[in-house]
Amino acid sequence: MNRRTFLTVAAALAAVRPVTAFAQAMTVGFSQIGSESGWRAAETTVTRSEAQKRGITLRFNDAQQRQENQIRAIRTFVTQGVDAILLAPVVATGWTAVLREAKQANIPVVLLDRNIEGNEDLYLTAVTPDSVHEGNVAGEWLVRQAGSKQVNVVELQGTVGASVATDRKRGFDQAIAGHGNIRVLRSQTGDFTRAKGKEVMESFIKAENGGRNIGAVYAHNDDMMVGAIQAMKDAGLKPGQDILTVSVDGVPDIFRAIAAGEANATVELTPNMAGPAFDLLTAFKANGTAPPKWIKTESKLYTAENEPMKEYEARRGLGY
Repeated sequence: MNRRTFLTVAAALAAVRPVTAFAQAMTVGFSQIGSESGWRAAETTVTRSEAQKRGITLRFNDAQQRQENQIRAIRTFVTQGVDAILLAPVVATGWTAVLREAKQANIPVVLLDRNIEGNEDLYLTAVTPDSVHEGNVAGEWLVRQAGSKQVNVVELQGTVGASVATDRKRGFDQAIAGHGNIRVLRSQTGDFTRAKGKEVMESFIKAENGGRNIGAVYAHNDDMMVGAIQAMKDAGLKPGQDILTVSVDGVPDIFRAIAAGEANATVELTPNMAGPAFDLLTAFKANGTAPPKWIKTESKLYTAENEPMKEYEARRGLGY
């Protein structure tokens, strides 16, 4: 994606608020990846809520983490003649044909929370975080915590082929590059799920002297980290103390773990990508205002200093 052309969410919303009333007549199809994590479920809940606020009819499809299901859903939306399509792409490649069909039908497509490779002329815009930046923030936190101490890291990667997994890994690697005292021992996909995160962490612990060789865990999302925390506890280790943890999303359970001293840090990922997307689509439908290709959402590092139980209660209210 061309990162040179973007707006923050705040700037994008300021530009389109005057025409949101037009949304009353819109029907929007939403192809969601699935419900593999608490964050993903929250994104679905918030998207439904944001549509309802604007009088938008939302046609929802759960792809159960399969690209073929998403492609089928998009083709169904095109046949139904929806006004626009929201797509949270499970992987970054393989979208050209179906997005071309949507464009030929004059149906704008907006990407949510993940990017795709190429094909920028086939979608209207992408409302996503800077996932490389998220990885940077996680890595920089670990660099500060490590100081001059040797820290061996194990990494729980997201779904293979997903842009967010690739970018969060890249950002983390960039942050620790040049710090010879921090070394990634093992890196394996946990597929963004709690159960798989636990399973992979169990294998890491077994391979690394009962976990005694591991100084930190970096997980591409909080659900995998919650699973990893359970694996550490089952092995008699003290997560957050014996082994540092840093992950991405900001789901309620990770804030509860931080409050309990069983996790150390998380990088926020807002579940409200759809609100900005709906308002930009409204402007586009009303007067042809084309947004930049990238609307960047903000990220923030949370630790025990940020009153984690207060965040836990606030995020539970978002439908996690």
